[in-house]
Amino acid sequence: MAAVHLLIKGQVQGVFYRASAKEMAERLHLTGWIKNTKEGEVEAVVNGNDNQVLQFVDWCRQGPPKAQVTDVVVSPATASSFPDFRIIR
Repeated sequence: MAAVHLLIKGQVQGVFYRASAKEMAERLHLTGWIKNTKEGEVEAVVNGNDNQVLQFVDWCRQGPPKAQVTDVVVSPATASSFPDFRIIR
């Protein structure tokens, strides 16, 4: 089981980034959460097997069509037993 914390930078708010990321996480059978930050970034914690997590991180570097991702900061996180993947408001 892998767990990572992501901080996604660029034009990532107001472009359906969180909703699209939730759909991708569910397709990959990942658990965790995603939210907007006050600084205009998107933050997420993702749990799953190594391959699934790597696929999600790769997707985050591009994001949905209207996003303009400039950086994705990835750091290890403590694996948690989230029941699903949620958007936090």
